[in-house]
Amino acid sequence: MAIQFPAHIWHNGKIKPWAEATTHVMAHALHYGSSIFEGIRSYPTPQGVAIFRLADHMKRFFNSAKIYDIPMPYDAATIAAACREVVRINGLKRAYIRPIAFRGLGQSLSLSAESPTDVAVGAWELGSYLGTGVVEKGIDACVSTWQRFAPNTIPAGAKAGGNYLSGQLMAREARRLGFGEGIALDSHGLLSEGAGENLFLVFEGALHTTPVSAAILDGITRDALMKLAGDAGIKIMERNLPREYLYLADEVFMCGTAAEITPIRSVDGKPVGTGQPGPVTRRMQQLFFGLFEGKTADKYGWLDYVDQSAGMQTPALKSSARAG
Repeated sequence: MAIQFPAHIWHNGKIKPWAEATTHVMAHALHYGSSIFEGIRSYPTPQGVAIFRLADHMKRFFNSAKIYDIPMPYDAATIAAACREVVRINGLKRAYIRPIAFRGLGQSLSLSAESPTDVAVGAWELGSYLGTGVVEKGIDACVSTWQRFAPNTIPAGAKAGGNYLSGQLMAREARRLGFGEGIALDSHGLLSEGAGENLFLVFEGALHTTPVSAAILDGITRDALMKLAGDAGIKIMERNLPREYLYLADEVFMCGTAAEITPIRSVDGKPVGTGQPGPVTRRMQQLFFGLFEGKTADKYGWLDYVDQSAGMQTPALKSSARAG
């Protein structure tokens, strides 16, 4: 997935040229994984470019910082404004937005060092995360040999950089074996989630998804789909699910900010249902993408319009944008 990096990035309170947003190789985060981040998307809509559920992403961003005791030098409103600004100043539409906060270079490299917190927000155009055409055609997935971490070891509810070492192992194993993505079991041998996506199974027209107790990240896209499904009269169940249910489900799909809604057409070489994306998966895609096409009502106020925020930037953003 090649990225065409844009001209500008927000870094520690200023808009800068992309290449100037640097940190030291002895930064705490590089050695110990002490970073938290978000993945957010913007979409072109009939009313202009909108960022999806920006406020909810900011809430989770600060919750992750709270869990890991990472002091935040900017408030949520400032970082939200930076998200809008990097989309605006780079002329992006269908963008992926990456806010990140991490322990930088301090006086010590001990695990408990009180290093200063660096914050950056980058954004770039992004199509289908798992490959061209997969949202329409689906992917072949496998159950990974790597399990998710056990309760009270690493907090799955935080979106922290170190958590994604597990996802890297799963994703790289899946690609090496010729699959589009890996699926993890939890420490009890029950279904958890994908390498970087939440999981839904369909049985007799109802959606079944794994609970937060299955070492999953409580995904914002997952939550949106559950609300949209409920509004559409589709039954939803959060429940523990054994591995073999992947083979018995009528439909399976993954969801996440990057993956959006990606159908799974086979697991471990066994076709899911007919081996094609099913009607419930297609209906959920229609409801979700309809938010940005003007076909699904934004009844929850999830669309944060970039153009409407232009006059509400912080003074630091205004001055640095002029300087950049």
